[in-house]
Amino acid sequence: MSESEVIRELIVASHPGEVQIALLEDKKLVEIHREKSSDQFSVGDIYLGKIKKINPGLNAAFVGIGSEKDAFLHYLDLGIHARTMNEFVKQAVEKNKQSIANFPYEPEVEKNGKIGNAISSGQQILIQIAKEPISTKGPRVTTEISMAGRYLVLVPFMDKITVSQKIKSSQERKRLKKIVQGIKPKHFGIIIRTVAENKQAEDIENDLQQLHERWKIAVGKLHKATAPAKIAADLDKTSALIRDLVNESFNAIYVDNPGLYNEIKSYLKSISFDKVKILNLYKDKQPIFEHFNVALQIKSSFGKIVTIKNGVYLIIEHTEAMHVIDVNSGKRVKSNLSQEENAMEVNLIAAAEIARQLRLRDMGGIIAIDFIDLAQVANRSTLHKKMMEFMIPDKARHTILPVNKFGVMQITRQRIRQATIIETTEICPSCQGTGKIKASILLEEEVDNTIEFLITKQRESKITMVLHPYVYSYFTKGLISKQVKWFLKYRQWIKVKSNADYNILEYKFLNADNEEIVFWKTPHITN
Repeated sequence: MSESEVIRELIVASHPGEVQIALLEDKKLVEIHREKSSDQFSVGDIYLGKIKKINPGLNAAFVGIGSEKDAFLHYLDLGIHARTMNEFVKQAVEKNKQSIANFPYEPEVEKNGKIGNAISSGQQILIQIAKEPISTKGPRVTTEISMAGRYLVLVPFMDKITVSQKIKSSQERKRLKKIVQGIKPKHFGIIIRTVAENKQAEDIENDLQQLHERWKIAVGKLHKATAPAKIAADLDKTSALIRDLVNESFNAIYVDNPGLYNEIKSYLKSISFDKVKILNLYKDKQPIFEHFNVALQIKSSFGKIVTIKNGVYLIIEHTEAMHVIDVNSGKRVKSNLSQEENAMEVNLIAAAEIARQLRLRDMGGIIAIDFIDLAQVANRSTLHKKMMEFMIPDKARHTILPVNKFGVMQITRQRIRQATIIETTEICPSCQGTGKIKASILLEEEVDNTIEFLITKQRESKITMVLHPYVYSYFTKGLISKQVKWFLKYRQWIKVKSNADYNILEYKFLNADNEEIVFWKTPHITN
């Protein structure tokens, strides 16, 4: 199936304090994004920060922007016009400088220089989040400020026009460059994005005007600002995804919240009137993720063990330094195929799922994949080529190394935010996560002691006990059952009910109002 024939849908679920966004391709979940209303330090946000410390050994600086950990600014992330940007920011803060059109350029930053020669401790600096905080690390930032739009990216002090390499037609590249040259503001660079291909000059000009206006608003906030201060935010994740993902091949967007629906509708109108018709407000009572089978796919896709089909499964482990994926054939063996052919078939099935998993979990950094061993060099080469094909839809920058003689493939994938890890397991009600349960022989004694406490000490009347059907039978069956013995002892009938949802050693006591009786139990002490 070609790229254009794939059915793409965006499912947007709104929850209190959070929006969840699922991207489906042919009804299969390939990306899941979460946007919390309290999210800070998102990629693309622009801050006025303060240099806290310069580390010559790392050739980097730590910048205070209000995050728990100071942001990390490496020398290579300064950009050649860092001195010019720093001087402009200084004048914008102190003298309300607004325009960069006639602002003089400072000497460029050397390619292999020292960071202490370009910035100094204590100075205020304009930076942009390049990578969100990950684990114990603070955000990674850059002074090469850019503002992304639908078709263009605006870059102050660059003065260059570059065209996406994915636009192959030389005639189209020339046309786009000519359009942008005629409207480009002075001292700004422009990157023409892939989606600009074959777009009208009017659409491109409108996009540039919006970006230029965003820049002017951001600069206007610098006057008398004191670091740390947020100067400009990138689009919220929902709008950014729509900006970056929704193109002519997109089929539908479903949103379950009227307010969010109107926001997205307004944004779609600003970028493409034609795309408004693919937006749908979901009104059914069933949760939207359940209706589109997203919830089930999340549960089946985010565990440590991911089952694919016909017994093939993956084991995925996450560590601080890397991700490790082990490919297992399970019981999949075709008698009419050789061992090499069986291994190759399993590896190709696994490779397609691994490409999906990398996008779905947004796994970044180093990924080591232990495929089933292949003896033939040609098969290892075919597997490598297929993996590159499966990774084509992945927009994150990545490098795929060939399978080595040990059957291991290494992938490096751009990491700009924490990998998405969703806990799909539940705490066992029997052991409460400890892996151990009380000895069943002690259950009867514990129940007897509890009943005695409730009747004689807590003075409860009309007690009902709810428990698993097996244990229910044990307490209620027989000529003189435990239930009868309790009556003879306490002159009070204990009503006993069964509940198949309970685990075998679980029980609860209810009072006359059918409310659970909560009481302190003596803790079990171990040495």
